Amino acid sequence: MNREMNRESRIKMVKAMELIASMINDEEIWFHWAAMGVADGEIETGDLSPDDPDGVLDYYLEDEHFAYTMETFLSVMSRAKKSGGLYCDNVVSGFGEEQ
Repeated sequence: MNREMNRESRIKMVKAMELIASMINDEEIWFHWAAMGVADGEIETGDLSPDDPDGVLDYYLEDEHFAYTMETFLSVMSRAKKSGGLYCDNVVSGFGEEQ
């Protein structure tokens, strides 16, 4: 595709996927994300700003890697739904409270 990428949108998307993936309630599935999605520690979890002054996310923003990261996220979320779901603020998805 011959177009200029929207860097800000891609940065926000990668950071949002990392934030949601950090809430996976199954360690094995989360480890898969950390290995195949965004490397653990690459992004400060919870930082959803469109900023990346040091270019840490450049790798993930390239078309091929960006598409792969989104596909990995979807795969991980599908597995998480069948397993432990998501966990946030003492609430587990689908169960209403911590199990």
